[in-house]
Amino acid sequence: QVQLVESGGGSVQAGGSLRLSCAASGYTFSIYCLAWFRQAPGKEREGVAAIGSAGAIRYADSVKGRFTISKDNAKSTLYLQMNSLKPEDTAMYYCATRLCIGSPVPLMSSDYHYWGQGTQVTVSS
Repeated sequence: QVQLVESGGGSVQAGGSLRLSCAASGYTFSIYCLAWFRQAPGKEREGVAAIGSAGAIRYADSVKGRFTISKDNAKSTLYLQMNSLKPEDTAMYYCATRLCIGSPVPLMSSDYHYWGQGTQVTVSS
């Protein structure tokens, strides 16, 4: 069965950096789309970044130029490098996956079928 386990969250000051990881198992990692989502208290879950099976990437406008999504097919691991963090980046961050079908790579939560448990990111001012 599909399993996704996030790690790397924590507390940082504004302007700092964090690197999230998502270890995947139970499926053929290389042919699936992967994405990072986040959800702050009282807000809807929003897409942060997504990467397709061939490496196509999408970012939310709010994180462009600050966050970088990447994956290592050999390690079945998804990453999110977060730089220049802002207090508004504070949220629970989730990784998600689905079989890639067509293009562009999706970035809506309703498009994804499998989810991790999340890792908390807190950015203080």
